[in-house]
Amino acid sequence: MEAEVLAEIAREVSVCTRCKLHHSRKRAVPGEGPANAQIMFSGEGPGFYENEQGRPFVGQAGKFLDELLQRAGLKRSEVFITNVVKCRPPGNRDPELDELQACGAYLERQIAAINPLVIVTLGRFSMARYFPTARISAVHGRPGWVGGRLVVPMFHPAAALHQPSLKEAVLQDFSRLPAALEHARQAREKQRIEEEKKNPPKSQQPIQYTLF
Repeated sequence: MEAEVLAEIAREVSVCTRCKLHHSRKRAVPGEGPANAQIMFSGEGPGFYENEQGRPFVGQAGKFLDELLQRAGLKRSEVFITNVVKCRPPGNRDPELDELQACGAYLERQIAAINPLVIVTLGRFSMARYFPTARISAVHGRPGWVGGRLVVPMFHPAAALHQPSLKEAVLQDFSRLPAALEHARQAREKQRIEEEKKNPPKSQQPIQYTLF
């Protein structure tokens, strides 16, 4: 069911005309990954290679992301990767407010379908969706609960490629991701147990047999 929802969102994104980005796109990039992913990565927007292939994080930043995932003991095939805007902003400029708003519903539907334990925001525009007044330099790598879900803001992998001084911080933030995931797992299990206590399953009614 969830996979079907994601496929439908991808179809809608591929023909979307909600904002001006569709005029210059070559291919929309809805995102990819399993419907049962425990971690969802949300970047900012597709770049040149993503626009060519219709897949997220396939350029140099994507190669670095693959390396970071491996260091964290994760596989790309296990996580869901998307962006806050699904079409490439011209010249890789920052996404504008109307573009973020136009794509917002798609992202919310993806989150609802996947229901990940952890959302990792990559870059300040993705982070601003959950921590609108925060500075990424101050909060990167620090998990926070937003709407009952654990959100971990991180620098965008491209930032570390453009500013090598950030690379060590990115490596350290990703190294702590397994601990954040385990924390989220425990919190969700605790919530499940508490809900079962409040609403215990109804006992099965005894079967009545009729003698003929």
